[in-house]
Amino acid sequence: MRKATYLGVFEPDGSGGYGVYFPDLPGCASYGADLEAARREAADVLGLHLYGMEKGGDPIPEPSKAPAVDPETAEGYLVCPVTVFPDLVRNEIDNRSARTNITLPAWVKEMAEEQKLNISQIATTALMDVLGVQGRPG
Repeated sequence: MRKATYLGVFEPDGSGGYGVYFPDLPGCASYGADLEAARREAADVLGLHLYGMEKGGDPIPEPSKAPAVDPETAEGYLVCPVTVFPDLVRNEIDNRSARTNITLPAWVKEMAEEQKLNISQIATTALMDVLGVQGRPG
């Protein structure tokens, strides 16, 4: 399974919280109310950022061994590795449920409910059949 590790700069905010940014990935930044929360949020934002770059066809930069820390970073900052598994992130995002409205004749909906049928599951199965797919393509 593919793994990506980038160095994050954890910058104390003076009240116990930490801002986090990734010098190798401009625009990839987060915040946590404490160091542990900042580590969790850093992993989430890193996974989402890499997902967005891949989805957009942007090149993914190689992680640097020593990141270029912004000279305006607050004193007491920490540089820590943050690891994500991009394939797991992509799978989670691509397979999340997406709400959509459909229009049915009222009597069809009532009959389906009487038989305790899952309309969403049936619609998904029917759409996949029409599309000729058995799972997420690609």
